[in-house]
Amino acid sequence: MMKSHSAAAGRRWHARLLGAWLAGGVLAAASLPAAQPVLPTAQEVETAVAAVYPALVNISAVSRDFAEGRAMRFPSAGSGVLVTDQGHVLTNFHVAGNSTRIRCTLTDGRIFDADVVAHDPLTDLSVLRLRAGGQGAATVPTGLRPARLAVEAAVEIGDPVLALGNPFALSSSVTLGIVSNAHRVFTDFTGSELSDVELDGGETTGWLTQWIQHDALILPGNSGGPLVNLAGEVIGINELGGGGIGFAIPARVAADVLRHALADGAVRRSFLGFAALPVAKLGRETGALVSSVTPGGPAEAAGLEAGDILLALDGEQVEARFFEQVPELYRRVAELPIGTAAKLTIERRGERREIVVTTSEMERLRGEKGELRALGISAEELTGPLALARNLRVREGLLVTGLRPGQAAATARPQVQAGDVLLAVDGHPVKTLAAVEARLAEARAAARSAAAAKASGASSAGGGILLKLMRGDQEILALARLPEKRSGRSGGELPRAWLGLLTQVLTPELAAALGRPGTQGYRVSEVYPWTNAARAGVLVGDLLVALDGEALTAARPQDADDLRRAVEARRIGENLRLAIVRDGREREIAVQLESRPAASEETRRSRQEEFEFAVRELTLLDRSDRHWERDQNGVLITDVTSGGWAHMAGLRIDDLVLSLNGAAVTNVADFERRMAELSLAHVATVEVFVRRGAGTHFLFIEPEWPEGKSK
Repeated sequence: MMKSHSAAAGRRWHARLLGAWLAGGVLAAASLPAAQPVLPTAQEVETAVAAVYPALVNISAVSRDFAEGRAMRFPSAGSGVLVTDQGHVLTNFHVAGNSTRIRCTLTDGRIFDADVVAHDPLTDLSVLRLRAGGQGAATVPTGLRPARLAVEAAVEIGDPVLALGNPFALSSSVTLGIVSNAHRVFTDFTGSELSDVELDGGETTGWLTQWIQHDALILPGNSGGPLVNLAGEVIGINELGGGGIGFAIPARVAADVLRHALADGAVRRSFLGFAALPVAKLGRETGALVSSVTPGGPAEAAGLEAGDILLALDGEQVEARFFEQVPELYRRVAELPIGTAAKLTIERRGERREIVVTTSEMERLRGEKGELRALGISAEELTGPLALARNLRVREGLLVTGLRPGQAAATARPQVQAGDVLLAVDGHPVKTLAAVEARLAEARAAARSAAAAKASGASSAGGGILLKLMRGDQEILALARLPEKRSGRSGGELPRAWLGLLTQVLTPELAAALGRPGTQGYRVSEVYPWTNAARAGVLVGDLLVALDGEALTAARPQDADDLRRAVEARRIGENLRLAIVRDGREREIAVQLESRPAASEETRRSRQEEFEFAVRELTLLDRSDRHWERDQNGVLITDVTSGGWAHMAGLRIDDLVLSLNGAAVTNVADFERRMAELSLAHVATVEVFVRRGAGTHFLFIEPEWPEGKSK
């Protein structure tokens, strides 16, 4: 199943896969015999669960995607199973593959961080290792009780199975079902080709897998949990489900991935570069039909052609009569030693011949993804398979996947577009995200030198950075300017006199309703606390009819601003005599005019780029409007970027930050100083104490610093 955080994405994935399957895009092999399932006893179920339950792992993670020109983080959850006493855990790639932090909870209540040993999107599997504390793999938890992977166990239709996992991020669920197909593969609607299963992030799986289909209930969050037989053995890793159907990756596939991960720290496979179809429709019992040959691949170089019948691989007969046998052929190719010669026996137009192919290492479909903040883009490093899939003319560079509005790439001339391939920066070819970052750092240093030269009176060419892009078949040059450092305070106005109250116009109708027909002026609707007007005794409900002996003539709604303009025409500190009517009697109150308080847009602001949230200083009106004390300190959150660390921690717009890791935050200067200290220290957790509504709240930002070290 998909990550429990991404129910909508999970539904899309299941709809694509199961919709095609239910519509008829299924394996059309020989009819399988019907089986009468034998229901297990309660004792058998209890014994099987007891054998595997201690190995069940509840996985929570911080997942990351790159879109719209930036990194976006979100919480995710899934399941896993402990398979070695050294703390190795098997789970799905779509649970752990795009995660930046992984935390595992065992059924005995212990919680451990986990390191990634290897990811293998081609089988949708990941291998993790529990860490008892600190960094590295030296600290292995004690008292672990791993489950047994039943690589050789026979799986038959009708066998009772148990699915263990953590649906909806809840802990420790067990469901019961039977195997309905032990060798499920998926084809397109017409049953003419093997279908990929698309994972989040554009990765695909399915070419190497014959799934175990079963009807034990699988829900979001069950991903990566074990499928167990009545002997208490793990026969599969649950991957997806819906509509009463579940699918698990067989234990032998998982064991192969685990073996590679433990031996090499990665899953490395051989690649020949051809696709195969079954031969049943050709009237053949054995062999495989070569349906396509990858351009530039080893098979093409050796002379393999589409239409060839592959009869044997290194002398061993190939049997791919039905689609369910095609993944086995691909697995045989993948297990060939990398960089060695393989002998293919083929039949071409009735003639039998042999071809020798030198294997290469299989390349991942998707490259490294990231954000380039200085340009305001998200990008992905090109791989050969990705370039082929997109029919690109180039094979190296960075594919632009998104832009931030208003940033350097979006304002470049011409504008950078999603789908462009970035080939060079300032004339230097770039193939990786790190290479672009290095060139941008050089450009920033050059810009600082140019600015210093300009300030000293020297001439400076100025300019920006030159980006070389491939857009379709066009090679385009775009000029972009890197962002300049901006002041944290918005522009304000000159101080103006202020009365410290709000009013409404005394229209003829309102005056008559108040028993004062013909009276003109204003009714006081609010008196701000802590102001000279409040201290002078002005009250809500007073009728303001004259200023300094001059009668007010306001009687229409459009006269509402006349009082403000009359006050602002006077000097700050001047005493203004107000003629008011209260309880039917007219009286005079003198109020010393004060400076209009800063508006929110005029206050000092600060943006924390690493955690992606912004704050500003409080104003008197903020305190009044929120009914806070006059001496309330803190900084008000004005923006929390979706998918950033602050958003992950639960910070909200209008939260008032009172302290950071116990140190009081009085104003923006305090905030910037404290955040700089915490960033320099690379603290593992930033405790944010906020005032929210009528109460207070603690929130915890758990960042990942660029160097990958926390204290």
